[in-house]
Amino acid sequence: MLQRTPLFATHVAMGARMVEFGGWEMPVQYRGIIEEHQAVRQRAGLFDICHMGRFLVRGPQAEEFLDYLVSSNVAAIGPGQSNYGLLCRPDGGIVDDIFIYHLDHEFLVVVNASNRQKDWEWLQQHRGSFAVEMEDYSEQWAMLALQGPAAEMLLAAAPDSATAHLADLPFHGVTRANLFGLESLIARTGYTGEDGFELFFAAEHAPTVWSRLLELGEPGSVQACGLGARDSLRFEPCLALYGHEISDTINPYEARLGWVVKLDKGDFIGRASLAQIKAQGPVRKLTGFELLGRGVARGDYPIQSLEGQAVGYVTTGMPAPTLGRPLGIALVPTALSGEGSEFDIIIREKPVRARAIKMPFYKPRYKK
Repeated sequence: MLQRTPLFATHVAMGARMVEFGGWEMPVQYRGIIEEHQAVRQRAGLFDICHMGRFLVRGPQAEEFLDYLVSSNVAAIGPGQSNYGLLCRPDGGIVDDIFIYHLDHEFLVVVNASNRQKDWEWLQQHRGSFAVEMEDYSEQWAMLALQGPAAEMLLAAAPDSATAHLADLPFHGVTRANLFGLESLIARTGYTGEDGFELFFAAEHAPTVWSRLLELGEPGSVQACGLGARDSLRFEPCLALYGHEISDTINPYEARLGWVVKLDKGDFIGRASLAQIKAQGPVRKLTGFELLGRGVARGDYPIQSLEGQAVGYVTTGMPAPTLGRPLGIALVPTALSGEGSEFDIIIREKPVRARAIKMPFYKPRYKK
């Protein structure tokens, strides 16, 4: 049985095309992926992300516990702030990439939908003697994302709300707010490469809040968006997707996420292995690429060296809507990851020449 968010009936009523994703039945598109992608780049798009996991961690050692679990420096996340982090295995592989929000007296940890159960068990497994309490709020809270250059203006002026202060909320800031008369958490975070917000509130109000957000501004100001646009939007700024650019068998240095690894902060799971990988240098690394021949390189397509040896694979590939050409991300030997390196991608059983290019393809427009 596929799981469904509180907005499943709403999506169906809107005519969304529903697909399986990580054990969930989710909308892949409403009016078309390209239209939804462009709406977020130009105005604002609304996403149902209730399928993601939401865990509350509190107690006198909550900070120390999370600092031991993740590669980033949790102690540096002040109250009212949030940051990206990686849960790593002892060998350096990535259990999941997460976001940690520092609330008044507790931390909110948001994890990927497909990893919800695995991550919860990982936290429980490493709880040890830390004086912490954990609570899974994934079913109790809804989570929506309003993304795009118009998001701030629209949300700050939302009727029946106290959201005018959102104009002063910094990048990665999180605040409590009254949204349409509901107590909510609003964070200036997202997964599209645009400015925007992620909204948390009681799950039973999800259909009402969804409808009211779509009514903000002039007609058409906010477009309902599905997983298809979410993928193309995160792909252009080269934001990692679990199971593609990162996984249990890919470490942060291979994924170009070394900036998330704070080796000098003290001990954490995977630190020794990651220190060794950094010192030796990763054997393979992600690179962006453009095709020099015709075709579109999709995820998992094999990659060969110019001498015909199998050397890697495509992690994500598609025609980039904003840039108007097919691009991709690949995991290849480090020697082939530098700009200008060439290799062949096997497309429909034929080699197509590709050239490594600079990442990201699209410069994020976060408010900083």
